[in-house]
Amino acid sequence: MNLTLPSRPARPAERDSAWAPLAARVFRALWIAQLVSNIGSWMQMVGAQWLLIGHDPALVTLVQTASSLPVVLLALPSGVLADRHDRRTVLLATQGALFAVSGVLTALAFARLLTPLPLLVLTFLLGCGTALMGPAWQAIQPELVRRDQLAQAAALGGVNMNLARAVGPAVGGVVVAAADPAWVFAFNAMSYLGIAVVLLLWRRPEPHAPVPHGERWLAALDAGRRYVWHAPGIRRVLLRTILFVPGGAALWALLPLVASRSLGLGSGGYGLLLGAVGAGAVAGAFVLPRGSRKLGTSRTLGCGALLLAGVLLVLATVRDPWPVTVALLFAGVAWIAVLSTLNAAVQTQLPGWVRARGLAVYLLVFQGGQALAAPLWGTLAAGLGLTVPLLAAAALLVVCALSLRRWPLREGEETDPSPSAHWPVPPLVFAPGPATGPVLVTVSYRVAPENGTAFTERMGHVGRARRRTGALTWALYQDGQDPAHFIENYLVGSWSEHLAQHRVRLTRTDRDHEDRARLLLVPGTRPHVTHAFDTAAGPVVPEDDERTRTASARKPA
Repeated sequence: MNLTLPSRPARPAERDSAWAPLAARVFRALWIAQLVSNIGSWMQMVGAQWLLIGHDPALVTLVQTASSLPVVLLALPSGVLADRHDRRTVLLATQGALFAVSGVLTALAFARLLTPLPLLVLTFLLGCGTALMGPAWQAIQPELVRRDQLAQAAALGGVNMNLARAVGPAVGGVVVAAADPAWVFAFNAMSYLGIAVVLLLWRRPEPHAPVPHGERWLAALDAGRRYVWHAPGIRRVLLRTILFVPGGAALWALLPLVASRSLGLGSGGYGLLLGAVGAGAVAGAFVLPRGSRKLGTSRTLGCGALLLAGVLLVLATVRDPWPVTVALLFAGVAWIAVLSTLNAAVQTQLPGWVRARGLAVYLLVFQGGQALAAPLWGTLAAGLGLTVPLLAAAALLVVCALSLRRWPLREGEETDPSPSAHWPVPPLVFAPGPATGPVLVTVSYRVAPENGTAFTERMGHVGRARRRTGALTWALYQDGQDPAHFIENYLVGSWSEHLAQHRVRLTRTDRDHEDRARLLLVPGTRPHVTHAFDTAAGPVVPEDDERTRTASARKPA
């Protein structure tokens, strides 16, 4: 049995449906398997916390820390891993590792040998496995659904997590109370097998983009950093994330205190409030596709931030549980709208060769922002009460919404990350090795004098594309003796890096920028390209001369 994507195009009504991505069989199968796995993770969390009851209360809180800390520590390395290797293989390997660690956890639990230290260590290892699969999981989404359905796919991912959050703890609590905590660990271990089976049956429709031969980890990591830094659309998404996350994190950090202190609720009441957020997120997934198409990405994000700011204002001022519960329904809508918009904005702009690394940076900013903001809100609440931090968080969300007027998100349609191998093979007289370099690429242009200013402006986009795809430096010069002569210079770290530009790194958007600049050239002229190599390791030898020299050395005297 092979799982493949459906070949027929989507009808307009299907594209607007919240469930449209589920028409893709691989996405649907993985979504269901992920739901089961997420439920198992929440059940495992309940079992771990239950086993630590009676110990130091700090140990109970360390379960959450052990689960979330690996995401911050391993986000960037896991992005490199998913870009350097086949992502399906990476996901299968992590599922196998998670199954093995969960199996050890289950065996120790049944043997009554699960003391706090091994429990926390094994929980940390499970968090490491989840962190390692995160960028690869996000990076395969554009292979599972069509580009115009990425927002719905991201929303369905949020629905998946919220359904698991609503079901998992409840089921885990029942199992722990009725049987034994070891059984929740056993269920969690078995839940990883579902994802592994779907991945084994999946036959990817296109091969994974190769990485440059011999590229080192640090070089690959720097290539991802360089791409994000020189991609204005990605930087704006990260800016939105930085502005939204601190205020949004206040909802999750302070909601337990709102439930207990402001509303006088117990654990059951707090569960009801969490359920309201989850129900709102599920409902938001239904209205998001049509709403986002009408509003656009920037307005959808702005409305979500303002809506969540209004909910925090209600939490700061209202002391009646029922109005707060209703308000939290809208919090779920706002949360899923913002998260799916940001996620889709990143995925639609990242090309395949660096997609996992770019998503890793986004996940690091998002998860790291939450991890840093939550204790700050807790500290403020301890010293100033709940009203001040809730109002401050609402003010930050308003700032996030207002900043969109100055720095709006770029619509996904403006960027086409599809690969475009439009550069010809460099005509060299010798064959450099993969590590040969640095390589200085020089491109000469003839531009009509009246087009000089426009050409310089358009070449700015070309320069950013060069830097995104591997150039360490880039500059455009104008000849002082011949103003129609423009010279573009850029330095690439190695020959393999430059060949990667030729083969897999350039996109159709990059080609469009080059074509727009070349429209301003003097009619009948074409750019002239040269490749120069660093001679620090000695001068290069043409292939014919090298063969002649080798033959002469072998000739008897």
